[in-house]
Amino acid sequence: MTTPHGYTPPPSGFGGHRPAATALYGPHLDGDAMPALYEDLRRTHGPVAPVTVAPGIEAWLVLGHRELLRVARDEQDFSHDPRRWSPLREGRVPPDSPILPFVGWRPALMFADGQQHRRMRAAVSEALARIDGHELRRRVRSAAEELIASFAGRGAADLVPQYARRLPLLVISGLLGLDERPGRRLVHAIGRMGATASDSGRASRRINAILLALIEEKRSRPGDDITSALLHHPARLTDEEVLHNLLVMFVAGHQSTVDWIATSLCVMLCDPAFPSAPTGGRLTADDALDLVLWRFPPTQNLPTRYATRALRLGGQSIRAGDMLILGLAAANADPAVLPPGGPAAGNRSHLAFGAGPHTCPAQDPARVITRTAVDTVRQRLPDMELAVEQPELAWVPSPWRRGLAALPVRFTGPQPSRTAPADAAGTGTDRPGHPAAPQTGEVR
Repeated sequence: MTTPHGYTPPPSGFGGHRPAATALYGPHLDGDAMPALYEDLRRTHGPVAPVTVAPGIEAWLVLGHRELLRVARDEQDFSHDPRRWSPLREGRVPPDSPILPFVGWRPALMFADGQQHRRMRAAVSEALARIDGHELRRRVRSAAEELIASFAGRGAADLVPQYARRLPLLVISGLLGLDERPGRRLVHAIGRMGATASDSGRASRRINAILLALIEEKRSRPGDDITSALLHHPARLTDEEVLHNLLVMFVAGHQSTVDWIATSLCVMLCDPAFPSAPTGGRLTADDALDLVLWRFPPTQNLPTRYATRALRLGGQSIRAGDMLILGLAAANADPAVLPPGGPAAGNRSHLAFGAGPHTCPAQDPARVITRTAVDTVRQRLPDMELAVEQPELAWVPSPWRRGLAALPVRFTGPQPSRTAPADAAGTGTDRPGHPAAPQTGEVR
């Protein structure tokens, strides 16, 4: 049987009998709807649930904390290489499927296992470790001040497009050695990926042109940036490997930081436990950042892993070549491991950055960018408050990310710029290459 989308399902399903799958796509799946969906799937199927990620495209969503850790840590049974995915290998994925941008193989660390992954990760990790924490804070604060000045005199702003979306673009582009204008072109081209087959092709060519021009420039004139560090690392990455690892860092770093900044500001404006809220609580900005990573992780569901053999996971029969989606938000809320009342302040054992050998290598600079962005706008606009009622805030419809579509605020006017307090200025330990705070270990 062939579906209207051109997808021919395998005759025996996944591992024989497969429970009915739930669609993990569509405009109804926004940040408000997803938590209830996870719990419904957990009640119905347990820690691993059958889903479709596009019309006719089946996968398993890993909801359980323990199960997710197993999948994330075990590269022998669960590969990152999409060339192992049976429907793709057998030509059963329509060429216009929206899942294709996620599963096309590239020579980048997130698509590699074993020694090849370790080789590329060493180069990426060492390039990130070279970022100077003091300089990064200065750069973020300077860019944040300029953005705030552009709207501070109006008494109102939408902090998503005017602040949270623009600030990481400026900072991450600079870290890669990319000027602002090509950085904006890169963001636009990335946004066109997956729109239509023709758009994806044009966008891919634009992305390659922008990054290849950057690589050519930095090979001949290296600077103090991530691109130069990758090009001159002893791992001897090819230009193609540098290009695709830069793309992975830019895509992952930009959008997740946008959502982390906006949601953290929203939490501080709405939750009475924080000083910015109307009742003025006693928790800190770092507490807000951690709360977001627990309850509203910017990456809700992380694609993808592929089973290398037939096995059982969470009570389900997984077949070799099956796709598995890491349900980071669902695993954070797994009642089997979550302490009563939720995690305590300072607990950073969440799974927002993944786990295992592919744990995000950029989480420390991401925290510096987010913390400095939040601190700067709160200091400059101390009486900032929501311009709408909290229930009116809308989330972006996406099963992959949890981000606010808008964050309208009002304020009376800016306070003069001042030097950042000591804990935000780099005297502590939360700098790239060092833990931001004592870790509590994984929730078991």
